Amino acid sequence: MIKYIEEKVLKGNPISREDALYIAEVSGTEIFELFASANKIRNHFRKNTVGLCSIVNAKSGACPEDCSFCAQSSKSKAEIEIYPLLGKGTVIQKAREAKESGTKRFSIVTSGRRVSEINLLEIADMISEIKEIGLLPCASLGLLRERELSILKSAGLERYHHNLETSEGFFPQVCSTHSYADKLKTIDAAKSIGLSLCSGGIFGMGETWYDRIDMAFLLKELDVDSVPINFLIPIKGTALGHKDLLHPFEALKIISLFRYILSQKEIRICGGRMQILGEFNSMVFLAGADGLLIGNYLTTSGRNYEDDFRLIEAYGLISQHKDLFSGRV
Repeated sequence: MIKYIEEKVLKGNPISREDALYIAEVSGTEIFELFASANKIRNHFRKNTVGLCSIVNAKSGACPEDCSFCAQSSKSKAEIEIYPLLGKGTVIQKAREAKESGTKRFSIVTSGRRVSEINLLEIADMISEIKEIGLLPCASLGLLRERELSILKSAGLERYHHNLETSEGFFPQVCSTHSYADKLKTIDAAKSIGLSLCSGGIFGMGETWYDRIDMAFLLKELDVDSVPINFLIPIKGTALGHKDLLHPFEALKIISLFRYILSQKEIRICGGRMQILGEFNSMVFLAGADGLLIGNYLTTSGRNYEDDFRLIEAYGLISQHKDLFSGRV
């Protein structure tokens, strides 16, 4: 059955929900067949390149939203740094460090429902300089609309990031201070003005495989360009701080599922990679991924740049910015 689904995808045909449910139920030794098939699909559509991006947590904490997974939410009691929007000099320095590390994209991320008008203009100025130093500027600034996004695009913004987080059916259990419809409006606004779109979610919050499949098919319908996959790190003080960690093979199977459904899109592994996968981190590409968020995340630590470059090299893959780190990849 896995071979049948693989051949369907390689011929450019979409898989059905029944196919996706079959993938969700794969277990035992068959899971390795699933990974091998997903890897073949990745190589067919995405070749041997790996997209790299880095982020800066440019405004931390004090968020009015109540997202249950987030250490920065209004209901979180987690001990984190809280600070207003960083100055331009600090953000640009972070961007230069990211470029030197070999990343292709650099994203400015802020806490809150949406950035203020003053902060929006300050961020637009940062975006212009990030583009000048040779990076592709990205941003994740909350529930923005066309006018606000247009200001950022005029400044040089190339891609906007706004996660669905989960399925529409499960979302009310994750957040009550904004709706799924609010998210879709922001995604539609970004698409309407021609921005590249990055949207995915976080797994391990208690959602079912049906929820995961629903979200994947919606992302396919929305025709997003990049799909960030995050795994829940249960942070003490958050509403989901009591959750058990996903099993590494379940996390890898999620990656494969998304590769089957979104065969031609970038599948980027982000938060929780090392905490959930541990020694199985080296299998992300074999499971179908072709992108990584490198460096630190928002309120949790990431992985050393050099370790990720060695991993990419070990698999015979090439970073999209190979020329930036001579001899390492």
